[in-house]
Amino acid sequence: MSKDKRVLLFFWVVTIVLLVLNVPRNRVKHAILAFLYKQMVTWLFGLLVVERGLIKYPVRFFKKANKTSFSFEYFIYPALCTIFNMNYPENKSRLMKFFYIMFHSGAVTFVEYLIERKTNLITYVKWKWYWSFITMSITYYSSRIFYRWFFKDEFSKGNGNSLTSY
Repeated sequence: MSKDKRVLLFFWVVTIVLLVLNVPRNRVKHAILAFLYKQMVTWLFGLLVVERGLIKYPVRFFKKANKTSFSFEYFIYPALCTIFNMNYPENKSRLMKFFYIMFHSGAVTFVEYLIERKTNLITYVKWKWYWSFITMSITYYSSRIFYRWFFKDEFSKGNGNSLTSY
């Protein structure tokens, strides 16, 4: 197995462990919703970016399925978004929520940038790290809005959360 595939496998294992540690049993349906939402969004953006030649994934599983990375677009990014939603600081200030989104987007972008520089898993062709940061921030925020909308009945029942504070 190549170094790059070992790195990819490492990220799969770490992501699975993070999911197990961050998704309580009583919130599995919440986690599934966040995961599927982000998966849908990354599928659309991922295909668009790859087909336009902005990013390449030279080393990937399922090379014949399409040019995107199954690992990143269909598992790792959606799983990280799930963790983002499971730990969202719901009862904190808007500033804290903003920094939470920036922290998660920044951490994912930083790791992606390192992967792009040190491996053959991602190659930026006509792409810059800040585009990843921007799209990650937007998709995290939109996932939270969708999540809140979908579970609005749970948010309005006795837990004191305002539906207007995302």
